[in-house]
Amino acid sequence: MLPIKVRELSFKYRHSTDYIINDVSFDVEQGEFVGIIGPSGCGKSTLCYTLNGIIPHTITGDIGGSVEVFGKNTLTHEPHELSEDVGIVLQNPETQLFAMTVEEELAFGPENLGIDPDEIRQRIDWALSVVRMEKYRDAFPFHLSGGQKQRVAIAASLTMLPKVFILDEPTSQLDPRGKREVFDVIHKLHDELDMTVVLVEHETDILAEHVNRILVMDKGRIIMDGSPELVLTKVDFLHDVGVRPPEVAEVTHMLHEKGKVPRVCTTLQEAMEMMK
Repeated sequence: MLPIKVRELSFKYRHSTDYIINDVSFDVEQGEFVGIIGPSGCGKSTLCYTLNGIIPHTITGDIGGSVEVFGKNTLTHEPHELSEDVGIVLQNPETQLFAMTVEEELAFGPENLGIDPDEIRQRIDWALSVVRMEKYRDAFPFHLSGGQKQRVAIAASLTMLPKVFILDEPTSQLDPRGKREVFDVIHKLHDELDMTVVLVEHETDILAEHVNRILVMDKGRIIMDGSPELVLTKVDFLHDVGVRPPEVAEVTHMLHEKGKVPRVCTTLQEAMEMMK
């Protein structure tokens, strides 16, 4: 059974005249690490909200088509019914944090599922170790740094043991160190747990290093779907869409156009190996 199956999905926010998602169809296989890119307003975040039931159950509008997560239709299942299958982390972690301590934050979800207290403690221990936040167990979440808050939000989702992890620009408000902290965690989850990950991220340099598939969105549609090597080397195409390609791709594209190098590269490591 596919982790994610989307068919002919369309969505228009209430009181809006235009569809923000327009006839989108795609599948995500078990263990895939999928990046989603596109210009602002193209529907990336809206698509994420349909994957865990926030749309249409919390955010309403006109919706058509179907979205299934492990066979459960997110249009008919409430977010709490999907919480063990799919976890989501948003751009601003403060929108997801509310408890007085990190431990209480991580315990909230499993407690609402009626999980045994001993198992909850084990899940909290494990999630804190994954995000390297063990010593902040009793800390007030809103006193933490941006990167630490985002790691707590990730840990709180992990205590639900989701099979699919959705992240909507989780590093957009972080400094370079915070970005590295969060992506180290995401990469570890994917590699060690074979977790299916869907990541919305505007920094294509980061995607080039981590994901194995990229969806390009524009005006509510998926206009390209392929490997990072296929998508991120289309420098002119990405510029036309309104997406900044990886810096390495831009430089090697320019050199390739002048006949200086044999191909366009997406990562620094790949470029260095090519230059040997």
